[in-house]
This record gives sequence, C-alpha cells and structure tokens, in this order.
Amino acid sequence: QVQLVESGGGLVQAGGSLRLSCAASRSIFSVNAMGWYRQAPGKQREFVALVTRGGTTNYSNAVKGRFTISRDNAENTVHLQLNDLKPEDTAVYYCNTAPPSKTQGYWGQGTQVTVSS
Repeated sequence: QVQLVESGGGLVQAGGSLRLSCAASRSIFSVNAMGWYRQAPGKQREFVALVTRGGTTNYSNAVKGRFTISRDNAENTVHLQLNDLKPEDTAVYYCNTAPPSKTQGYWGQGTQVTVSS
C-alpha cells in the first residue's frame, strides 16, 4: 500500500536547481511533521530537511542555505527546492514523516537526483 510518492528528480549540472514533490495520504500528512531524506550510493540514508505542521523548518548542515522545504496542507504535498546543486547531492531522495516511520509503504521508491560536475 503506497502512501508516499516522490517525484521531480532528474539530471542537472552543478549549480542547477530542481524541485522535488511528495504526495502523501491525508491520514499521514495531517498529523505529522514531514521530512526529506537521501541515500547516496554506498552510504546510509541521511536526513535532509523537515517541516512541522506549523511550518517550522530544519535542515542538515550539508544543505542549509541551498535547499528549502515547504508543505501545502491543502494538497497534502511536501516540496523540496534544491538550489546550487553539487555533485555530492547526488542521491535517491525520499520523503517520510519526521522522525521517519518504518510502517510499510512509508519508504517509497524515491526520486533520483544526479548532479554532474
């Protein structure tokens, strides 16, 4: 049962931008802070950013000042704007609750972001 669906990834050059989106079921979105996470090849999945129901945000040091997380409560969607991308941002990006849930269906397929130098 898929409950979180990510989209918007792609291949960009260093310095470029992308906007990721995550559509969540209302039952998840309405009661949780939401987060973005990423996993690079050969590395563990790591936290990227979160936004609370009230709109408070928090970012990892690696992306602070370059990425912006937002949520659209009417559309049950959370976005991640990626600016000034670097090759080290290359990863599969996932959304989940914050903190992340291990419930089946919460970790979706993710969306691939590839940044070329």
